[in-house]
Amino acid sequence: MTIEATYNRNMKVADLIAADSTLLSILRRLNIRLGFGEATIQEICTRYDISTELFLEICNIYSFRNYKPQIETLEKKDIKNITAYLRASHKYYCEVCFPAIHESIHRLVKELDEINRRLIDKFYDDYDNEVNNHFRYEEEIVFPYIEAIQEGKKELYNNQYSISKFEENHSNISEKLNDLKNIIIKYLPEEHSSALRFEILNYIYIVEADLRKHSSIENKLLIPLVEIMEKGNE
Repeated sequence: MTIEATYNRNMKVADLIAADSTLLSILRRLNIRLGFGEATIQEICTRYDISTELFLEICNIYSFRNYKPQIETLEKKDIKNITAYLRASHKYYCEVCFPAIHESIHRLVKELDEINRRLIDKFYDDYDNEVNNHFRYEEEIVFPYIEAIQEGKKELYNNQYSISKFEENHSNISEKLNDLKNIIIKYLPEEHSSALRFEILNYIYIVEADLRKHSSIENKLLIPLVEIMEKGNE
């Protein structure tokens, strides 16, 4: 599919997955069960009480690198659905993706000498802490702030916070995986398991790509919609 042929509400969900199998993870995060037969995107979204427009925006962002979201198709109520999706993504990363990488790395370091073992362990532990801090900031600061605005309680923050602060300090945690990839690709001795290294790298590339899409949803959907809502509450 090309950027000109983005997804639409009348497309069958089975065809959506056939076009881009990575979208299976989105269905998982939205608790959409498999076995949907010939149902269209519109029908599935209605069945699961999901905004069709938001579902399409998320899928288009995931599948098409240069896709420009159609913010005007979304409503203020979709912000709540976006934060719910982002929370589900945090859970997916922490309970599925990172444990898979960690388990593989744990097997790898058993083969390494003390110096390389400490290097890999320290890097991964530091990265794990950074990711957890990143998610915790969103869960404890950003999302509650957004919910306060939605409930008409922005005054609780006394103009001390705005979504622009999140935007200014929004780090791209996917980029931090580059160093780990380089260590595994370039610097570990050749005699150590190539099969295991390929396995780890495969996990990392998949998660890295997903994290970039996660950041795009925050930057291209969440932040612009919250900015609009902030202006409406001034």
